Amino acid sequence: MSTAVLAVRPGPTARPGAFAPAAPAPLTRALTRRLTRAERVPALAALALLPWLAVLAVCHETAWVVLDLFELAALLWLDALLRRRSPAVHLPAAAIALLLAGDALADIGTAGSGLPLLAALVMALGVELPLAVLCLALARGTRSAQS
Repeated sequence: MSTAVLAVRPGPTARPGAFAPAAPAPLTRALTRRLTRAERVPALAALALLPWLAVLAVCHETAWVVLDLFELAALLWLDALLRRRSPAVHLPAAAIALLLAGDALADIGTAGSGLPLLAALVMALGVELPLAVLCLALARGTRSAQS
């Protein structure tokens, strides 16, 4: 059924345009502004985490899968808030920083010696901790831009 049939035609008791659909509101500049490169990192990190989750699941590493699923959810939450320019960005950013720092510490603490320890240190210093710092910097930059 067409919505045109449901429209009220002006008559003696109806106001002209009383039931006409409202024109779509123009998008604000904040919503149309493109994301910066740094603001795209949480979504890209979440995407990069998916294959790693599959590897962990195949290896039956349930505890690590759960931790990385929390990281994935927090990264997607942060990405959604960054896209909406929400003032609540600092909450998921802090959650991500805490999860990533805990992940790095747990990786290093459970790694044993030799090559596994080196791999844990490289992941912690090259990926997890820099991503945690970037997320906190994004939250700080968003908060100062809104003030």
